[in-house]
Amino acid sequence: MAEQREKQKRQRQEKRPGRQKQHYSGIGGQAVLEGVMMKNGSMYAVAVRRPDGQIETEVDEYHGPLENTIWTKLPFVRGVFVFLDSLILGMKSLSFSTSFYEEETEEPTKLDRALDRISGGKGEKLIKTFTMVMSFLFAIGLFVVLPLWVSERLNVFIRSASLMAIIEGVLRLVFFLVYIVAISAMKDIRRLYQYHGAEHKCINCLESGKPLTVRNVRRSTRFHRRCGSSFLILVVLVSIVLFFFIRVDSRVLRLLLRFVLIPVISGISYEIIRLAGRGDNLFLRVLSAPGLWLQRITTKEPDNEMIRVAIASVEAVCDWKRYLREEFGYTEQELEESL
Repeated sequence: MAEQREKQKRQRQEKRPGRQKQHYSGIGGQAVLEGVMMKNGSMYAVAVRRPDGQIETEVDEYHGPLENTIWTKLPFVRGVFVFLDSLILGMKSLSFSTSFYEEETEEPTKLDRALDRISGGKGEKLIKTFTMVMSFLFAIGLFVVLPLWVSERLNVFIRSASLMAIIEGVLRLVFFLVYIVAISAMKDIRRLYQYHGAEHKCINCLESGKPLTVRNVRRSTRFHRRCGSSFLILVVLVSIVLFFFIRVDSRVLRLLLRFVLIPVISGISYEIIRLAGRGDNLFLRVLSAPGLWLQRITTKEPDNEMIRVAIASVEAVCDWKRYLREEFGYTEQELEESL
């Protein structure tokens, strides 16, 4: 009798329109140190597994400086501001997660005291800002300046400007992939990639119409088209195409162009990601393929405890039961039986 009821339940679910189709949820996220940040609209939550094993969750609102202005609605322009907002929110989320794992020193160093005097007690914030700026400059140097410098050294052997543009782009792609693979060998980064996988699995679980349980999340894919990794690889690929057609003779102008066109490249890449996350056809699948391939490195299969952290983050910003009722037609009874 129980088997017959279960069979009837499955048949009802299969007949329900849209149950098997992916539905856009609007939820995005990011992996942090021993945790996951999830954002839904202006609300975001950071769930972290503390050293004592408990899950600590912080819920807050984030409003970008240009939120609800025309600049955040214009195609190919809004991507720049979305990227900047994601960086700011990412740093805030990372700061919250690292606060549980920072080693306490016996007393502040001379540098700490000096920075506190200069900044009025905001020395720690200054250090984090400095670290972020240096990380950004390092990325620019490694993925923009170095490929251009190496390709220019080959001018002696290669006279074709088109071939030089391709070589520079390939070098940029190779440097990027080598860097991603290299840091994935670090233990802390591997755990970060596992939480990244948990984040994707939770979103995929909901968007495919399944109740948010550890079992269902475990069975969901860890690959998602709307991913920061996909955005980064698209930035590299779009830059290759763009700089193939936009070429100048001056070395100074070539370098300047690589900086000036960063917002343009980011804007184009964002529109591709946005489109891929809301549709499904052959063209979009081809565009999404490089990002999904990269996610084989930047996401790893999480354990159940990591999944529970990701679920806690989703539940803090999303009434997922209501979402499943509205988008997939679940009944209250079905949701209760699924838990």
